[in-house]
Amino acid sequence: MKLRFLSLLLAILTLTAALSACGEKNEAGDAAANVQADAGTNNDEQPAEAPAEENYDGKLVLDHSMELKYAKFFSVDYYKGGYKIAKVQNTPDDYSVMLIVPEGMSVPEDAPENAIILKQPVKNILVSSTPVTSLINAVGALDAISLTTYDVDSWYIDDVKNALTDNRLTYIGDYKTPDYEKIVAQGTTFAFFSTMLTDDVRDQLTTLGVDVVLDQSSQEDHPLGRVEWAKLYGAIFNKEEAAEEVFNTQDKYVEDLLKAEKTGKSVAMFYITSKGVLYARNADDYMAKMLEIAGGEYALSDVGVGETGTAKMELEAFYDKAKDADYIIYIWSMGGKPETMDAFLERAAILSDMKAVQDGNVWCTTPDYFQIQNTIGSMINDIHLMLTADESTDRLTYLFKLK
Repeated sequence: MKLRFLSLLLAILTLTAALSACGEKNEAGDAAANVQADAGTNNDEQPAEAPAEENYDGKLVLDHSMELKYAKFFSVDYYKGGYKIAKVQNTPDDYSVMLIVPEGMSVPEDAPENAIILKQPVKNILVSSTPVTSLINAVGALDAISLTTYDVDSWYIDDVKNALTDNRLTYIGDYKTPDYEKIVAQGTTFAFFSTMLTDDVRDQLTTLGVDVVLDQSSQEDHPLGRVEWAKLYGAIFNKEEAAEEVFNTQDKYVEDLLKAEKTGKSVAMFYITSKGVLYARNADDYMAKMLEIAGGEYALSDVGVGETGTAKMELEAFYDKAKDADYIIYIWSMGGKPETMDAFLERAAILSDMKAVQDGNVWCTTPDYFQIQNTIGSMINDIHLMLTADESTDRLTYLFKLK
């Protein structure tokens, strides 16, 4: 009996030892597994290598297009790597295309056919347009212009006059007869012209290897569309931020005036040449639209409907339509430049019977009116101020009263 008890006790002790060893083995295995799991977690948390930045040199991959509020006759598309494609609409089916290539980048093989290649920094260009020059100057890129077709006495923009005086800008003669030798000597290969460019001048420039783009801002149906062309020049010269500021400042005038009440005042806008020929602004001209935004009414709203620019009129026909206008805005720079009411009436005696003359409300545009396109919003605000001013006011920034 005693022997059987001892055998049973021995068996129990043996089994207990085996179970203990097995438990230690499992704990060791679990610990090892935990270490391996922790090691795997640490490896996963290490940052992965950043993908190599894609090289867009020589590639045209569209990124976005420029947003425009009023302008319809140009567009700018932005591509990866800093490339830009700007288009200017000449006719419904014809465009001037400029491929703007960032500094240090190559020209893409898939560049648009017949595109003008402009390698940045774009400089040493010819500009034959005072409004274009005003916009380029406003965005801070005047130094990019080397040649102009207007002499120093033609300018009312101080920065341009100073550039001509300091020989940083060269006058090359009238736009109809530019000095081609000076263009060649300067090494200029790109030019902006107004739509007054003649075919013979363009052909000669092309022969000399000068690419020409016509500024079509005068075709814009909204006055601020002309100012918005600053964004095109901002893109060409990498001055987008400055161009946005130029446009937004002028647009703010318009937004504020559109919220104001209409004045109910009527205005006639015209000039008379040295030969006695009268030209009135057409009903859909941008100046008539400036007047409407300013809160006025155009006295010749049935003249040249659907047309921009001016309409030639007989004095008597003009008088019949405009005699009761509350105000006159006389286009001073084109109409003999009168400095007094007497000088104005010398243009035509019939004008003395107009209501605006009798009331002393004859205002003239300042000499720089058609030169500083970057300030059209401020000009519209001046018209509003004219319509709401008291009798003591006789001069505004862009308008002055004849006495």
